[in-house]
Amino acid sequence: MKTAILLLWSLLLYLHPTMGQNAVSLVQIKSGKVSGATTVDGKITSFKGIPFAAPPVGELRWKAPQPVQPWQGIKECTAFGPSPMQGKPAPFSMWSQEFLIPEEPISEDCLYLNVWTGAKSPKEKLPVMVWIYGGGFSSGGSGVPIYDGEAMARKGIVFVSINYRVGVFGFLAHPELTKESPNSASGNYGLMDQVEALKWVKENIEGFGGDPANVTIAGQSAGSMSVNCMVATPLARELFNKAIAESGANFGRNQQALAQAEEAGVAFAKAAGATGLADLRKLSPQDLMKGQLGIRGPIIDGYVLPQHIADTFAAGKQNPVDLLTGWNQDEGLLFGPVKNADDFKAQINQQYGSNAGKVLAYYPASDDAEAAQSQLNLSRDMIFGLQNYAWANVQANQGKTNVYVYRFTRKVPGTGEYAKYGAFHTGEVPYAYDNLEFVDRPWEAVDRKLEATMSTYWANFVKTGDPNGKALPKWPIYKPDAKQVMLLGTKVEAKLIPDGEALDTMSAILSANK
Repeated sequence: MKTAILLLWSLLLYLHPTMGQNAVSLVQIKSGKVSGATTVDGKITSFKGIPFAAPPVGELRWKAPQPVQPWQGIKECTAFGPSPMQGKPAPFSMWSQEFLIPEEPISEDCLYLNVWTGAKSPKEKLPVMVWIYGGGFSSGGSGVPIYDGEAMARKGIVFVSINYRVGVFGFLAHPELTKESPNSASGNYGLMDQVEALKWVKENIEGFGGDPANVTIAGQSAGSMSVNCMVATPLARELFNKAIAESGANFGRNQQALAQAEEAGVAFAKAAGATGLADLRKLSPQDLMKGQLGIRGPIIDGYVLPQHIADTFAAGKQNPVDLLTGWNQDEGLLFGPVKNADDFKAQINQQYGSNAGKVLAYYPASDDAEAAQSQLNLSRDMIFGLQNYAWANVQANQGKTNVYVYRFTRKVPGTGEYAKYGAFHTGEVPYAYDNLEFVDRPWEAVDRKLEATMSTYWANFVKTGDPNGKALPKWPIYKPDAKQVMLLGTKVEAKLIPDGEALDTMSAILSANK
């Protein structure tokens, strides 16, 4: 009898892998059943292209995300959904193909997400990480190779990557759109997509073995700015409890107010030959993309973002979450041709007036080479450093949650054109998510070691809110008076923040000129 029972049990395990040691591969979510693809070793299952909202097309173009139409049977989710509407991806500057979305599909019907899980049962309650891509709010998608979630899933995390609308489809404001909105706001459709994806995670992630009460959101560049928006918006309250923000925040008060964004939207419609909203909704996606340069990104709309993000944080009204944030050593390479010493000094004098001497003390220009480096450093600090630094300081000063700060300093190896970019913008991502294997570069032993260290820090933070762990260099909690940050490069060590005096000086100058 015992033998017969054992044989029966073995047969059931064979017929139903989810009952054995394999990761879950069939999940019931709110909209229906989804199946995924399990790795050869049976340890990880990926579910790609799960719809989390109705296609935002036709009359749903420029509306808040709407519920998915439920389906019958099992939806096979083994391929990424389309990337949002944008131009055809092509390598440029420091970004080779591995940093870009697939060439196709690209579609207005883009509200899909992906899940990687190693849970063998929905009862495991593993920590959850939700990835939000960058791309200047005009490009990007979750199908980028370096955003693959398998490696993090192997570290015991349910990894989710999401799509959101970009460009004119995600951030067009217009008086008619504001008028038809029940919230008297328009423009932040891409941010509303992100909130909707987080609601989906809250409602459905338990079926994948995830813990809806232990969710970390993470993003880089515009994705990091999005994380900043999610921490600030009341719409995302209690949808996550930790945040990772890599090279991007919104403390510079450069977001448009709703009225400004509406003016840009009216100008856009006029240029497109549309007399009103009805005409705009009739235009093809391709025609809409022709004139979208005035459409910038998140808007202080009074609804998704009730006020400037700096004011939200100053008032302590943000979502109370632990924070891991930082930026990269050579991110200034993004911005403009390098000036000679005379031109750089002239620019500083024109831009900063009576404060020019203070600026040049930290960004000197005694010769052309020094001026070139100072220009790069100033660009890095103004665009990225000051933003994430401001966020770290205000949150640490409030003392309600823990803050950890890094500087990524590893000069990413490269050949040919790619050898000159150093610790470039986005360069840290494949290290942090254990995905160097997806990038064709001449990796060295130090890169593999850094990848292991960084991805373990990130995974630990997702799990507990503390990046520290066994055999790792101690990462101190950031304190504004001590200014200890983690340098992530050839050496991994806690140090006084590089350029701290320069950052403080520029912060003071900008504050005085508000």
